[in-house]
Amino acid sequence: MDKDKILQELKRQILETKQELRRENVGEVFKVGDGVAEVRGLSGVMYSEMLEFDPSTSSGQERVGENIQGLALNLLEDSVGVVILGDAARVREGQIVKSTGRLLSIPVSDELLGRVINPLGEVLDGGPALDIKKAKHYPVEKIAPGVITRESVNTPLHTGVKAIDALIPIGRGQRELIIGDRQIGKTALILDTIINQKGDVRHSTPVCIYVAIGQKESKVARLVEDLKKAGAMDYSIVVLTGASSGAALQFLAPYVGCAIGEYFMDQGKDAVVIYDDLTKHAWAYREISLLLRRPPGREAYPGDVFYLHSRLLERAAKMSKEHGGGSLTALPIIETQLADISAYIPTNVISITDGQIYLEPELFYQGVRPALNVGLSVSRVGSAAQTKAMKKVAGRLKLELAQYRELAAFVQFGQDLDEATKRQIERGARLTELLKQPQYEPMPFEEQVVSLFAAVNGFLDGVAVAKIRDFEEEFLKFMRERHEDVLKEIRKTGDISEKLDAKLKAAAEDFSKNYFGKV
Repeated sequence: MDKDKILQELKRQILETKQELRRENVGEVFKVGDGVAEVRGLSGVMYSEMLEFDPSTSSGQERVGENIQGLALNLLEDSVGVVILGDAARVREGQIVKSTGRLLSIPVSDELLGRVINPLGEVLDGGPALDIKKAKHYPVEKIAPGVITRESVNTPLHTGVKAIDALIPIGRGQRELIIGDRQIGKTALILDTIINQKGDVRHSTPVCIYVAIGQKESKVARLVEDLKKAGAMDYSIVVLTGASSGAALQFLAPYVGCAIGEYFMDQGKDAVVIYDDLTKHAWAYREISLLLRRPPGREAYPGDVFYLHSRLLERAAKMSKEHGGGSLTALPIIETQLADISAYIPTNVISITDGQIYLEPELFYQGVRPALNVGLSVSRVGSAAQTKAMKKVAGRLKLELAQYRELAAFVQFGQDLDEATKRQIERGARLTELLKQPQYEPMPFEEQVVSLFAAVNGFLDGVAVAKIRDFEEEFLKFMRERHEDVLKEIRKTGDISEKLDAKLKAAAEDFSKNYFGKV
């Protein structure tokens, strides 16, 4: 009897057991080499889909471990071209590859602030791993915000560099290219910009995301150390792909940095993403494309190299109040060779961005630092975001420098000049000297306004060019000690009223009498 009961119970349990069939889309590695695998047997794979290589299924020498991730970039009729994101040495012919059904995404949260990560979200700074359970997953590739969801750029992004804030202003939500030869101060300019953000009392501190693409890891380590010393890592994130990283990770890094920036933008915050640099990004994409046997075009780049950067930089935006009011500012860097800004990749990125800051080798070697070529640099939308106080002094500054450059060309021919022309050239030389600025010394917005106000109103005319820096330091010290109320009002209102204008002139005259008396 007991035997029958047991049999009946077993039958009942067998009948109640539901055997669900699990369907998996799997393929096999047909060919592998140089970080790229050709997979056959996979069907219905999406472009930019994540695939998993199962290391326990490799033929020959078995190497068991965690699954290696890959990214589907070539969708052919009978095979899929996959770039390997992990250790390519562990991928073998005959290995099983599984489709995940999900596009590449990155875990993002406020925990990222102050950290150094790679494009896969793995920490590189020796600290604790990020809590992925609490993080949101943002797609690495995303369609840029539409026209209706945006609003025009109207808030300044102060860099702390006089020449840029006065002549080539940048707005939050803008795309401003920084272009120049190697070792000319491009990254130094960016570093000063990041450090200066904590000093902007009129606007919220933006989250700064620095994306290092194919950079020396020692250089990035120094940059992180400098940011820590300045207290800027509290609102910064570094996405690092070193020079030794594979082309696949270098290709992904800018999109990952942009996705992190979008996370903060969607919260209504301001974010700044620096891509250092997109020349190496284009090289990495060219390498991947050639390995995937895509047809090469000009300079062996694939035909969609323009789209590579346009779809990245178009994601920078100033969102309307109805859509959160956040902003994402893009500051891409392009490295030129022999100051050739008319090459293929530089012209592509110049045409995508809202302006460029051109750093010229000749000026750099003459000691003009930052080596800003004012004639070839432009900001197409930043002037709309410039504060009224800066506009009032910068307008006259631009005119003075333009006249100086024009007259300086005639001086080369050794022509006799009248007194008015000589005075104009001398003033231009003084203004050029005033715009020089050492690294790690970003200047607060109100001090920039006061310094340039003195220059355009002729208070520097009696100062020797070699003494300009000394005059500026003494004048700013005088303003901090005697006229702190003037600086506070400029900082608070962002404008120079008639009353404030009179106060500034009186203060500058008072200082000039004392200064020239001492000299």
